[in-house]
Amino acid sequence: MTILLIGTLDTKGREIAYCRDKIRELGAEALVLDSGILGEPLGIIPDFSRAEVAIAAGTTIDALRNAGTRGKAVEEMQKGVRDLTVRLYEQGRIHGVLCLGGAEGAVLGAYAMRALPIGAPKVIVTPIASGRRHYGQLMGTKDIFVVHSVIDILGINPVSRAVFDNACGAVVGMVNARAESAVGAQLTHARDLLSPDAEHGARYVAITMLGNTTKACMHIKDILAQHGYEGIIFHSNGVGGPAMEELAEQGMFVGVIDLTTDELSDQLVGGFHAGGEERLEKVGALGIPQVVVPGCIDFTVQGRRDQVPEKLKDRPAYYHNPEFTLVRLTRDEETQIGRIMAGKLNGARGPVVVVVPTAGLSIPNVPGGVFWDPETDRAFRRELQNNLREEIPFIELDAHINDPAFSELVAREFLKLMGEPQLTD
Repeated sequence: MTILLIGTLDTKGREIAYCRDKIRELGAEALVLDSGILGEPLGIIPDFSRAEVAIAAGTTIDALRNAGTRGKAVEEMQKGVRDLTVRLYEQGRIHGVLCLGGAEGAVLGAYAMRALPIGAPKVIVTPIASGRRHYGQLMGTKDIFVVHSVIDILGINPVSRAVFDNACGAVVGMVNARAESAVGAQLTHARDLLSPDAEHGARYVAITMLGNTTKACMHIKDILAQHGYEGIIFHSNGVGGPAMEELAEQGMFVGVIDLTTDELSDQLVGGFHAGGEERLEKVGALGIPQVVVPGCIDFTVQGRRDQVPEKLKDRPAYYHNPEFTLVRLTRDEETQIGRIMAGKLNGARGPVVVVVPTAGLSIPNVPGGVFWDPETDRAFRRELQNNLREEIPFIELDAHINDPAFSELVAREFLKLMGEPQLTD
């Protein structure tokens, strides 16, 4: 029996490799399909490259990379993912499918799975299986098994291992049951995932991330690893932030890097990623060291382009992918976020540092980009700084949020809070 693994290997390669190896340990074979578009695979060689997938979609990978927006590229790439998946299934070369993905990766995998017949084992692991979302975009009318990843899909740690192990066990079990070749498959056992002592005293750091901040998050995670800290990544999607704060209350983290705080914006404006009234308060109340960045506070996350509310339709918008549209905040809304953020951080009992990039808070927020509005962002920064307690450090850097120099600054400030030696060039 063979399982097809679908994932964007430029960001999820190591996690897909873990699942491939787990599936083989469970007695099945595994093939890997790369649904990514931009970078090169991380820590894995796919059986079906992104170039092959693009050709199956009737285009080339270079054409997709130059499509203009991420959404257009995903819209085309998903056709190739579907074509290859269906072909492999009809040829009897695969017997089930497992996908790991965030908003983009899950949409790509789901598009393929919805073309398979009912009864074909199909499992998606994604952080978007939560919160204020319509699951029709993932399941359609088919029997797709959707698993909430709890944290974002970046790194192998106690939480992700438990979820991935279950997902691999589920898809292998489904395939075996469908073939009537296994009875009473053993499930993964319960274990304590919350104690930092669970893995030889590992020190876990919570980091919030969206696709718009993945590059920065990956760089920060690598720097922390060099100093003995394991970053656990949460998709800042209205559920990820609160989930991170719950685990913080249970003592899992020695510190927090709240890199992506868009859940405040959606709470104010009314979007898919609203994080609740208490977002950004619990970590401070616990006294846990934290570095806070206003990543992605410049937009609200809405649904498909034809489903954006009428009151938002005249604003700058970014076509993120076929299911999600990002809509720019106004100057008044962004300054409100500055006051709200300051008020929440002023209540912190532990050390907190605010680090702000002045050359863009998200992927479309660059010179020439649809969200580029330096005056609005400047107004936000001044409102935030003017309302913060004087003793809270407020650090600006003339860089985009995804620039390596900014990631290094964030990591350095966190390590200083933890009493670590300063980074050297």
